[in-house]
Order: sequence, then C-alpha cells, then structure tokens
Amino acid sequence: MFVLVAFMLGCNEFMVVGVLSNIAESYHASLSAVGLLVTMYALTYAICTPVLTTVTGKYDRFKVLMTLMVVFFLGNTLTAVAPNLFLLFVSRIITAGVAGAIISLILVYVSIIAPIEKRSMMVATVFAGFSTATIIGVPLGTTISAAASWHMSFAVISVLALVIGGCLFVLVPRHTPQTKGSIGHQVKLLKDRRIILGIIVMVTLMAAEYTFYTFIRPIITDVLHFSTTDLNWLLGLVGIMFIVGNACAGIVSSRYGIRKLPLISGACLLLLLLMGLSFANSWTGVGLLCLICLVLGMPGSILQVMFLNVADKDYPAAMNLASSLNPICTNVGVTVGSFLASLSVNFIAISQIGYVGAVLAVISTIGSVLLVRHD
Repeated sequence: MFVLVAFMLGCNEFMVVGVLSNIAESYHASLSAVGLLVTMYALTYAICTPVLTTVTGKYDRFKVLMTLMVVFFLGNTLTAVAPNLFLLFVSRIITAGVAGAIISLILVYVSIIAPIEKRSMMVATVFAGFSTATIIGVPLGTTISAAASWHMSFAVISVLALVIGGCLFVLVPRHTPQTKGSIGHQVKLLKDRRIILGIIVMVTLMAAEYTFYTFIRPIITDVLHFSTTDLNWLLGLVGIMFIVGNACAGIVSSRYGIRKLPLISGACLLLLLLMGLSFANSWTGVGLLCLICLVLGMPGSILQVMFLNVADKDYPAAMNLASSLNPICTNVGVTVGSFLASLSVNFIAISQIGYVGAVLAVISTIGSVLLVRHD
C-alpha cells in the first residue's frame, strides 16, 4: 500500500506533463501559460512540505495522514472537474501542498514498521513507486486523455485515492511511538552538519539530472535521431533504469550506508562529461542515458535513509521533518535544474547540456566526500 501511495502521488504530479496540450486546448490557453502548472506544482510542493510536516509533528500521526488523504482526494477531484484554468491552478496548489506531507508520513511509517536492517530496502521500494508512475502512469494518462478526456485521467486518480485511503485506514497502525516537540526542537535537525551536506548533495544531483532530463524528448528525437514511434519505448527504458537504480540503492544503503555516495556522485560527473561525445552515435547516446539514469536512481533512497537514521537517533521529535527532506530536495533540484537547462539552451546546443549538469555534479561530489568524512 505504501508503494501504491507513492505511485498515486507520482501519477498526480507527472501525469499533467503528458496532457498539457489537451489542457491548453480545452481552456483555449497558450501552452506556455499551462506549462506554469508544472513549475507552480514543484514550488508549492517544496514550500508547503516542510511547513506542514513541522506544524503537524505534534499531532496524532494516523489522524494527520487520513486528513491529508481526504484533502488530496478533494484537490485532485477538483482538478478532474475544474471548469476553468483558475480553478485548475487552485486544485494543483491544494494537491501539491499536501502530497509532500503524505509521502513524508508514509516514510515515517516505513521506518517504524520495518526492522532497522530492512529500512533501506523498504525506502527504496517506496521510491520505486514514483519511477513506476513515470513509466506506467504518464502514458496511461495520455491514453485515457486521447480516448476520453484529460479530466477522466485525473478522475481515475481520485478513484485510486479512495481505494488506497480506505486500505490505509484499515492497515496503518493507529498508535505508533511519537516524540512530540516544539517547532524549535524539530528545526534543530536542519542545523546538523550531516543533514546540511546531505541536502546539498541531493539538491545538486537532482538539478544535474534535470539539466538533461528536462529535454529528454528532443534529445532522443532531434539529437539522437530516433523516431517518435521509438520515443515511448525509449522513455520506458529510461524509467526502468531509474527503478533498477532504486533497487540497487536499497542494497548499497543496507551494506555500506552513505559510504558509496562519493563514488556515485563521481560516476554521475564522469557520465555527464562524456554525454556530448556519446551523442555522436544514437545507440551509445541511449546507452549513456540509461547508465546515468541508473546511477541517479540511487542517491535519493540512500540519503533519505540517512536522514531518517539521524533523526531517529538524535532528533526523535523531527522524524516527520526528516522524512520530508527527500521530496523537498527533489522538487528544489527539479526547479533549479530545469531553470538552468532552459537558460543554457539559449547559448549552447542541447547536445552539450551535459556540461551544465557536470558543474552541479562537481558540487555534489565534493559534498559527498565531506559528508562521508564527517559521518
């Protein structure tokens, strides 16, 4: 059920990308105006998640989760029936505002339910739900939109939210160990040097990823010269590599903790530097994209387990906040990476975009080395 929650939230976040053109057409709006839905969602997610998780940290965990699920259901249903663009933006703000807090609570429950030796694999498995959403959810939403309408795509998510919410109500423990503290006690977590370095590594790696992933479609079709027919299965292949990376992250985290982070960041740096050269041939370019997506599928789970372990041991009142750090860093990284990518293509060719990501990967590599040394 925890994996299905991640899948549902991933579909809600990413499905809009596949139906932007349909939304613009239905509201007679420009594609650039509708495209702001993606940016606004990421920003709302990044801003609201730490606030909600911190403020609700002193309340009963189960009741907070159920309340947030109800708000998510209402927000997504408003998306499905939105009569105009204004209400569509409002509905996306509502769902983005609670989505991060929901997955944060799910990760807290994972850390409570799973034995400590299985925590890493459980966190990695939950994150695989997001990757699965990009492979299955986005094409499914596009297919439903083509067959019926984009409204129906989000209506399906509302049905899924009802079913998952009911199952969580039955399955999730009502009473779990919970240290209640003031907001000041929780925010102390963010002063820990391990947490600061972990955030830097996570944000820069996600930003490095989205310098090229923002333009993954034109890279495949225009740079590597694959047909639009090949596009879907190649995007699916890239998504599968993220899932494989998640699975590897669980194993790496269980055996080595964060000690392999410098190696992972360094590998990301090397692959980004080689990206431009590999694009000279279509298949070497695809091979490198698959390899770098596998590598980038690892750090999120490894760092999230570290965040949870640090909070569990030294800042028990901040467990909710610790569980929200990965989704926060992810959305900040997406925002930074996509902005830098959009800015850079005005000055360099898309085939050279890897060099922009490499600059960010240098920062993540240095941060990883410092993190391991400090830990």
